[in-house]
Amino acid sequence: MCRVPDCDSRGGGRMTTSDSTTTRHAVVVGGGIAGVTAALQLADAGVRVTLVEGRPRLGGLAFSFTRDELTVDNGQHVYLRCCTAYRWFLDRVDGAALAPVQDRLDVPVLDVGRDRPRVGRLRRGVLPVPLHLAGGLATYPHLSLAEKAAVGRAALALKALDPADPALDGIDFATWLGRHGQSPRAVEALWDLVCVATLNVRAAQASMGLAAMVFKTGLLSERAAADIGWARVPLGELHDTLARKALDAAGVRTELRTRVTAVTRGEDGRWSVELPGTRIEADAVILAVPQRETHALLPDGALDHPGRLLDIGTSPILNVHVVYDRKVLRRPFFAALGTPVQWVFDRTDASGLKDGQYVALSQSAVADEIDLPVAELRDRYLPELKRLLPAARSAEVRDFFVTRERTATFAPTPGVGRLRPAASTRAPGLFLAGAWTATGWPATMEGAVRSGFNAAGAALSELGRTHRHPLREAA
Repeated sequence: MCRVPDCDSRGGGRMTTSDSTTTRHAVVVGGGIAGVTAALQLADAGVRVTLVEGRPRLGGLAFSFTRDELTVDNGQHVYLRCCTAYRWFLDRVDGAALAPVQDRLDVPVLDVGRDRPRVGRLRRGVLPVPLHLAGGLATYPHLSLAEKAAVGRAALALKALDPADPALDGIDFATWLGRHGQSPRAVEALWDLVCVATLNVRAAQASMGLAAMVFKTGLLSERAAADIGWARVPLGELHDTLARKALDAAGVRTELRTRVTAVTRGEDGRWSVELPGTRIEADAVILAVPQRETHALLPDGALDHPGRLLDIGTSPILNVHVVYDRKVLRRPFFAALGTPVQWVFDRTDASGLKDGQYVALSQSAVADEIDLPVAELRDRYLPELKRLLPAARSAEVRDFFVTRERTATFAPTPGVGRLRPAASTRAPGLFLAGAWTATGWPATMEGAVRSGFNAAGAALSELGRTHRHPLREAA
């Protein structure tokens, strides 16, 4: 719904044209993680910032909502210790303690597809890279000795690759795995387990360049790189409540429920951001919205090939939410094999549930399921949970519902690298942000924050503001 906002949190009224004789002014269009990051970076450098978001909240696609007594995340989002940009974001909004990282990578993997269910664990040791994974791989029961040896050889080959090599973007990950001796079982029980969770496609649909980036950075860069972190509170507390508090403290003016209708550049070189009933003038504009919305707002000549934005596909994520009358899961999370179920998380405490247990299934790369009726999904997944969780066989299901993000991520398919634009455009003062831009990362919260860094850094350089990249500063 497009409507003019009432006022911001500091009591301001309708937006007015900025005074070009005062502090330089930037407008950030989009209040997802990328937009919030860009706005904070600009404000920290002394730029006056207005952030405009069409939704009634911040956080983009990583948000929460209420359902009866539950606070529900639209989807389960995790990050790794190597996600230094997202960790910066958590620190910047004072939320790091609410989304801690496990002490050491440890992922229970339950296989119910064979004669009897077996639990294995993907975990790291204390030896240097790549030996830190050798012990966990040696005891992983879902692969044969020959498959484990082949996995080790493929890992060493991955470590030698340069993910930025354009040639890697042109082939799919499954083809590369086949060339390096990976069996269908190894792909299912290891490579796809990670690929689906991080790239939101299976190996056969994944750009080799992005797959190499994920595995090399997450598993083969530093010993602790793949340790997993996740929010112990609703995502909305991090990405909306705390983010809004940080924006307010930084002096950013945040306008929610406000849809931008056009972005134009005047003869004086300043930008005009059009809203229903009003407009804002700015020295710089950052478009931190999805690629199709960005394409609709781009002025002529801003990109050499604007149509490429429309060629960047999307991939859906389905989340299945089940509330039981008793505890059925005794781990914080696990991954599954031999079943349609992919990853299962305990969200009881985070949701505020006082009685029973609430589990959430995160289902990626599910284009064939995303539009199925709830009743059909219930019939598909509840029996599978009974196979996976014996305690669920005698438990009562108090609630069952699904959340669907049909365009959850950009599709990281072969060739996508040449389609992703840089932060700067051909139009002076206009910049792009979003996980779909050229960050080198897949569509993750880490990629979103890095895109915000890129856009804000480019804008500050053009505005003549001295700044330092947060990650380089931390190093």
